Amino acid sequence: MGQKLTELSERLIEFIREQHLFFVGTATEDSRVNISPKGMDSLRVMNSRRIIWLNVTGSGNETAAHVQLNPRMTLMFAAFSGRPMILRVYGTARVIHKKDPEWSGLYSLFDPLPGARQVFDLDIDLVQTSCGMAVPLFDYAGDREQLNRWAEKQGEVGIREYWRQKNQRSIDGLNTDIVKNNID
Repeated sequence: MGQKLTELSERLIEFIREQHLFFVGTATEDSRVNISPKGMDSLRVMNSRRIIWLNVTGSGNETAAHVQLNPRMTLMFAAFSGRPMILRVYGTARVIHKKDPEWSGLYSLFDPLPGARQVFDLDIDLVQTSCGMAVPLFDYAGDREQLNRWAEKQGEVGIREYWRQKNQRSIDGLNTDIVKNNID
């Protein structure tokens, strides 16, 4: 059934590439635990011990606030079709903002997405699989385009203002550094 590994195998990398949805879990020592669903073409497996993912503007910015104070992160993938499996990837993450030197190189690995605000870089220290036999089967119908349309309508100026109003602090009042590190 389940396995614990120190890195991703080729089979698990292929499993990740086939998924349309993943979940990100983070928390500081005393904050609320945040679990965010992610989609779009926003994740890249760099090698068996490293994953990056592009974060776009959303209603909150919990992950950035958490990682800057406590860099632990868990990514979870679940098979909603085909053979059942749940894959959890644990590790230490860094948040890379637009002003950071690594931004342009990492961002260039993705097709541009409107409202892109951070790249998260996960150094994997544990990989765990479990059966996933209780996960229901779902058919993939496509990506939602509402967020992209909203971000395009806002434009860069509107996105920056949204960051100022809605993305500077986590729900626990932690600083996300989005304005300091993303806006000139």
